[in-house]
Amino acid sequence: MVAGLRYFTDRSDDGAAGAPLLDTVNGEELMHVQPAVSIVLSNHPPESPGTLYISTKQVIWLSDTERTKGYAVDFLSVSLHAVSRDPEAFTSPCIYTQIDTGDEDDESENSDSESNETFDLSKITEMRLVPSDPNQLDALFEVFCECAELNPEPVEEDEPEEHNWIFSADQLGPAMGIIDGVDQEWDSSQTHFTTIGHPNGDHDLARNVLELQINDQRFEDAEEMESNNRNGGQQ
Repeated sequence: MVAGLRYFTDRSDDGAAGAPLLDTVNGEELMHVQPAVSIVLSNHPPESPGTLYISTKQVIWLSDTERTKGYAVDFLSVSLHAVSRDPEAFTSPCIYTQIDTGDEDDESENSDSESNETFDLSKITEMRLVPSDPNQLDALFEVFCECAELNPEPVEEDEPEEHNWIFSADQLGPAMGIIDGVDQEWDSSQTHFTTIGHPNGDHDLARNVLELQINDQRFEDAEEMESNNRNGGQQ
């Protein structure tokens, strides 16, 4: 399930600000640390500089001034990332990302909120990471690419077929032996059962074959009875 952007406050006790606590039990590893990075969420004003942590699973930004302030987004929710140096798109060079919130009807938050504390993270669809040193952008982009490749989109499994269209030996076994309690003797030269699929919707092919064989025998029985009746009438 797509999580989108979320608040992140899980820090270690090491250092003044504290590094993020990662899910090391499930193999998450820290790949890159970049200090002095501002974060801009949609059209909101930039946050005060913090530290950017990039792991094998997520992007985490933690404020250097407020220990309780931080954001994180899984790479599975980052639908696009790019280096932006166009001053018409944004005033400073940055890493631009688009975030999948999982709801196509959600609209991006704008700057009309009275306070940065009140905006809804579930509607944030854009995030910019602005390093104090623009020369670090290319290195950050390479790390983003590397970690994104570690998190490919999950492949949805095909739905199971409504019908099993391969006849097994067990399924064909009763057809070769007893039908409705009557022992049948089939001519193996005339009966050829094979593994047959029915992609065109013929789900009862084997049963139809059996009914044909049964009907053939009934015709033979009827002919024999008619012949006996004629012979009896002639005696």
